[in-house]
Amino acid sequence: MSSLQHSQRLLANRSYAKASRPSRLAIVAGSLEPGAKVLVAGATGGVGQLVTAKLLDRGYKVRAISRSQEKVQQVFGANPPAGLEVVFGDARESSNLESFVDGVDAVCCCTGTTAFPSNRWKGNNGPKQTDYEGVKNLVTACLGQAYGPKAHIKRFLLVSSAGVERSGKFPYVILNLFGVLKWKGEGEKVLLASGLPYTILRPGRLTDGPYTSYDLNTLLQATSGTRRDVQMSPREDLDGETSRLTVAEALVQALALPETEDRVYSLTSTEGDGPGSDTAKWRALFSKCN
Repeated sequence: MSSLQHSQRLLANRSYAKASRPSRLAIVAGSLEPGAKVLVAGATGGVGQLVTAKLLDRGYKVRAISRSQEKVQQVFGANPPAGLEVVFGDARESSNLESFVDGVDAVCCCTGTTAFPSNRWKGNNGPKQTDYEGVKNLVTACLGQAYGPKAHIKRFLLVSSAGVERSGKFPYVILNLFGVLKWKGEGEKVLLASGLPYTILRPGRLTDGPYTSYDLNTLLQATSGTRRDVQMSPREDLDGETSRLTVAEALVQALALPETEDRVYSLTSTEGDGPGSDTAKWRALFSKCN
């Protein structure tokens, strides 16, 4: 049996309930220092662009997955910057994903689609395919690496959403009319059941951007106006908007902080200066939730 088949069987047989999450796989977990290689799924999307720019700026190597060569050129230019490797593929399709995760130290999944039917749903890009099947395929590919001769994956970071545990309550019952919160929740459960070291972020409605067609230097100069402060909770109990810049910074900071391993955080943006890129301030925010 191949490692990928083995991982698929594990996913099929395990309960996806968090309480029954299996014991830690034999993976060297913890923080990832600059120089580590991070796979960014959804790298040309609103949050993924910012994550990619921030990782490169701080000395990480990035392998970016994209479905569109045109969008890659819009965001990263005809000649990608040093440290950036672009691979063309689709997380919704399992072919080639194991080769994409080969040799990376972490996976940052920033994929997503609209909550209500739109042009973005065309081409099999609805919530089930994007927020569940795509996440499941990435997790399965990582498990193939984890059970292989070289265990690389030290962290799987996932952008989910506020409301995944309150999809039957107002206003989330409206947001979930077409199942976006249901499928984001199912994607979370696959990751929680996998045994991979994880960090899950549940932001509120995303604001700022998306910064499509901006180059990396411009992305790094983007700001959130006066709403730069961050509220964070270990429970699914925050409401409000969250800046894409805040989500991207939280993901990059979480990579370098071992205390964020195996944690789920809700976060929103509020008025104030906020932590910026100060790791000590982010550590304090995360630590209050642990």
